[in-house]
Amino acid sequence: MDFDWTMALGSFLVAVIVGLTGMGGGALMTPMLVTFFGVSPLAAVSSDLVAAAVMKPVGSAVHYRRGTIDMRIVGWLCAGSVPAAFSGVLLAKALGHGDSVENLISKAMGAALMIAAAGLVLRSRLVRRGRGGAPGGTASEIKVRPVPTVLVGVVGGLVVGITSVGSGSLIIVALLALYPTLKAGQLVGTDLLQAVPLVLAAAIGHLLFGDFRLEVTAALLAGSIPGVYLGSRISSRAPGGLIRPVLVLVLVASSLKMFGVPAVPLAWTMVVLTAGAVASLALRRRAARNRDTLPSPVPVPGPAGAPGEQRGPTMAA
Repeated sequence: MDFDWTMALGSFLVAVIVGLTGMGGGALMTPMLVTFFGVSPLAAVSSDLVAAAVMKPVGSAVHYRRGTIDMRIVGWLCAGSVPAAFSGVLLAKALGHGDSVENLISKAMGAALMIAAAGLVLRSRLVRRGRGGAPGGTASEIKVRPVPTVLVGVVGGLVVGITSVGSGSLIIVALLALYPTLKAGQLVGTDLLQAVPLVLAAAIGHLLFGDFRLEVTAALLAGSIPGVYLGSRISSRAPGGLIRPVLVLVLVASSLKMFGVPAVPLAWTMVVLTAGAVASLALRRRAARNRDTLPSPVPVPGPAGAPGEQRGPTMAA
């Protein structure tokens, strides 16, 4: 068995992102295998899921020790995602083999990646509006919604079983919408832990019915285990404002590649999107600086014994 160190390095970088954000595992790892290392889509899905079944517990263990996991939400998610993930593998198996099936899986991965990118943008907007990760409540203050949570698990499990994408990229966005008072650390920790049984169920299915390749999984594990541990350790200090835009661009590029977009149109599309992202970031920073430089209200003395009135600056006489 030939060990691919470049594949291990790639998996290390992806795993750091997973530990930092709770997102991007299958959404980045599987396209990386297909695009840069020529692994077939079905083999990439199978090998990535088996590696993720080992990688996910490492990151979730760090968050478990920190207490940033809501076990009630994890339980309801797993009630839907575990059987759905195994069913997704059976569905992919029922499609058969051959170029047509590989093409179908590639298109499914492309759609899942594009949804994941849109979800990341939505998550960023919600966070800026104060709906996610701030200031958050304690576990006892968060009201769990069982039925929608199970449904999120079912949909996420099916997508993961077929494409390996979604255990973090899709489900964490749904969690943000369902539970807007979860802190950022709670979102990442809860998502990482719920992904452990989800990915394990899908991995068992792919070991039995998929196209598992030991040499690919070994390289992924060699890089991903230290990567996800490192990312999880520094997640509280992660520069999310920089990571999320880069992750969105990578997801869009991977999605377009899965759809078979030629290299030249793909390159120009990414140039335009990158320029738009840079311009948007510059405008947001400029707006933030303008807010910071606004004059503070000037207290105006009121009548004797009355509290002062806050007014803006007045014109000099």
